[in-house]
Amino acid sequence: MSFITDYILKNPPVLLGLIAMIGLIIQRKSFSEIVKGSMTAAFGMVALTAGVNMLVGTISPINTAVQTQLGVKVTEGLSDVTFTAEYGGTVGLAMFLGLIIHLLIARFTPVKTIFLTGHMLWWFPFVFVAAGVEAGLSGGLLIVLSAILSACYWSFMPWIMRKYVWDATGDDSFLIGHPTGILSLISGFVAKRVGNKQKSTEDIHVPENLSFFREISITGALVMFLMNIVIGMIAPVLVPEGGSLVMFAIDAGLNFGAGLLIMLYGVRLLINQIIPAFQGIAEKVVPGAKPAFDVPILFNYRPNAVIIGFIVAMITSTVLVILANTFNIFGVLIVPLVITSFFECGGAAVIGEGQGGLRGSIIGTATASIAMVALVGVSAVVFSSTIQNWLLIFGGNDLSLWGIIGRAISGLFGGF
Repeated sequence: MSFITDYILKNPPVLLGLIAMIGLIIQRKSFSEIVKGSMTAAFGMVALTAGVNMLVGTISPINTAVQTQLGVKVTEGLSDVTFTAEYGGTVGLAMFLGLIIHLLIARFTPVKTIFLTGHMLWWFPFVFVAAGVEAGLSGGLLIVLSAILSACYWSFMPWIMRKYVWDATGDDSFLIGHPTGILSLISGFVAKRVGNKQKSTEDIHVPENLSFFREISITGALVMFLMNIVIGMIAPVLVPEGGSLVMFAIDAGLNFGAGLLIMLYGVRLLINQIIPAFQGIAEKVVPGAKPAFDVPILFNYRPNAVIIGFIVAMITSTVLVILANTFNIFGVLIVPLVITSFFECGGAAVIGEGQGGLRGSIIGTATASIAMVALVGVSAVVFSSTIQNWLLIFGGNDLSLWGIIGRAISGLFGGF
C-alpha cells in the first residue's frame, strides 16, 4: 500500500500514464497506440508539472521577501514539513481510504467525478488531518473522518462547479479538481449578474505594434518583471546580496514566461491523450465518469483572462492584506497571496470570463479576492497550532474553506 501511495498516487506522470494505458487496453487499441498514448500522457504531465514548478519558482521568492520584510518567521510545528514528520503516515492512510470512498461515490451515485490532480490527493487529507488534530482527534477516528472529508471534496467540488467550467471551455468532457473551487464559484456567480458576454477578454483590441501582448507568455513575463521591480524596491532582500534588481527581475520574467509556455504545451498533450483513454475506463468501470484535472487546464482556453485575473487579484488582495494587518483584523500577520492569486484566481478569472466576459472576469475575480483574504485569515487562526504558516502561503482557497469546515466537523467528535 505504501508503494502505491508514495510512488504512484503521489507521482502524477506515472498515475496518468497508467490511467491512459489502462484506458487504451480496455478499448483494445494496438500495442503501438497503447505505448504512444501512455507515454505521451506521462510526458504531458511532466511538462505541465515542470511548467508549474517554474512558475512557482519565480513567485516563491516574492513571498519569502515580503515575509522577511514583515518579520514573519516559520515557527516549529506550523509548517508542512514539521507536521508531515509527525502525521505523514496518518495522512497517507487517510488518502488511501479516501480514494476508495471517492471511487465508490463515483460508481454508485450520480456524482461521476474521478479526481486526477495528483498533489491535491495528498494536500486535502493533509489539511483534514490537521483539522482533526486541532480538534483533539487521534487514531482510527482521525483517519476515517479525514478520509471521508477528503472523498467528499474530491467528489463533490468538481461536480458542483462543472457547468461553470463547461461554459468557460465549451467542452464537457472534463472537470476541474483544484482548490480554485470556491473562488471560481464566487467569480462565476458575480460575473453572471454584472458581466457582459458580448465583450470577451480574448477580443481586447490591441494596436498592431503592441500585438505581442496577446501572447500570454510575453504578457506574463512583463507582469512578473514589473512585479519583481516593485517588490524589490519595497523589500530589497528579494535580490541576493551583490545582485542587480533589474537583472533579477528580467530573469524572473523570462522564467515565468517560459514556464507558461511549457505548462500550456503539457496541457495540450495531456488533454489530447488522457481524455480519449479515460473514456475507455469510464465506460467499463464508472459509466459516465469525467476526469477532474488541475486548474492549468483552464488557462489554455482564455489566456488573457488568466493574466487579467492575476493582476486584479494581486492588487485587490494586497490592499486588503495591508488593511487587515494595519487594523490587526485576524490577530495574525498575513502576507500577499501571490501563488493563490495566480493559480486559483487565474482559474476564477477564466470562469468569470465564461459567465460575463471581460467585465465579469474583472469584477468576479476582485470579489473572489476579497473572499481569498478572508479565508486565509480565518484559516490561519483556526490552524494556529498545526499548519498555520503553510496556509498563509498556500491558503485563501478550498484548502482554507474545507479546512475550516473540517475543523468544525472534527470538533463535534473531539470537542472545541
